[in-house]
Amino acid sequence: MAEPRLVPVAEPRRPEGVVLVLHGGASRPGNPMVQPTQLSVLRMVPVARRIARATRGRVAVYRLLNSHRGWDAEHTPVMDAHWALGEIRERLGRRLPTCLVGHSLGGRAALLAGSEPDVVGVVALNPWVYPTDGADLRGRRVLVVHGDADRIASPQRAAAVAERLARTTEVEWRTVPGGKHAMLRHGSVFERAAAEFVSDALLPR
Repeated sequence: MAEPRLVPVAEPRRPEGVVLVLHGGASRPGNPMVQPTQLSVLRMVPVARRIARATRGRVAVYRLLNSHRGWDAEHTPVMDAHWALGEIRERLGRRLPTCLVGHSLGGRAALLAGSEPDVVGVVALNPWVYPTDGADLRGRRVLVVHGDADRIASPQRAAAVAERLARTTEVEWRTVPGGKHAMLRHGSVFERAAAEFVSDALLPR
């Protein structure tokens, strides 16, 4: 089986926090490996770079390449996210406040992996979710950013998940008018929302 991989975007000597960026991507026959050049991976490159710039060298930023595409019952992107968080702790030699930022299925993975002890914030961009998805995110902050023209990941299902999470944690919902699933149109709106949220969550004023 293919292994997940971490791609460093920013690795300051003494980071004050960590951001892990999670890509989406639908399943393919035969569970092929994730390729760095596939579109669902490339969509998160500007998001990660925007976060690195906004945090001004004070936060370690990594992108995760999942072990394989899509989501199945035997091995999910949530498992890859758990692996990545452990790998980052080992690399840095200590625990640091962490934000998860994911798009599509990566947004779902971010929400479901957000119960990890070091996680203080979760950003889900056009998350592809089931209405029954849920995790214990008490004590964390959550931001959901969804384009109202998304025809792949249902804004209504994401809103149902956000509403349920809001019963026990702080949840912010932002609608991007005209925003579609790939975040190509109005991409800067998604990127800026993620970067501002992460900066506020991780860096003391």
